[in-house]
Amino acid sequence: MTTTLPGLRGTDHIGVTVPDIEQAHEFFTEILGCAYVYTLGPFLPNGSWMSEHLNIEDHSVMREIRFYRCGNGANFEVFEYDVADAATVPPKNSDVGGHHVALYVDDLDAAVEFLKDRGIRVLGAPTASSGPSFGKRWVYFLAPWGMQFELVSFPQGKAYEATADVLLWDTRE
Repeated sequence: MTTTLPGLRGTDHIGVTVPDIEQAHEFFTEILGCAYVYTLGPFLPNGSWMSEHLNIEDHSVMREIRFYRCGNGANFEVFEYDVADAATVPPKNSDVGGHHVALYVDDLDAAVEFLKDRGIRVLGAPTASSGPSFGKRWVYFLAPWGMQFELVSFPQGKAYEATADVLLWDTRE
């Protein structure tokens, strides 16, 4: 009997719920440069299917799902629901369930300027990491609907890699 999830190969996709799928489409394609792949939906309420399979209210309507390929990392699965009592403010990093999506870029400063030139809110200036993450620079930014993203860059690697048996991700390969 295995002690961990058998056959795990990696992250296939990140699912994101947005308030306006057209706005999200523009963000994912025109700002992030992801390739739109395909659409599914709508999916209407069907007994207890929504609560049983997705842990959401059975009266929920899944208006549309769109799939995007973004560089060589995980894909994005973007949902728009029609639910009267849905939360409209994304969680903060400090909230239970809080999250962010980190995207690797080759030139952090150029990427920050690109975002700012397009009216995307960048949180502060890029930060240089220390300790095991020395060599990495990062900065957070917000999608138009408030979801947190991060840009990271470590073109020369990070300090921990010198003695590590396992690398988190090596962009130089």
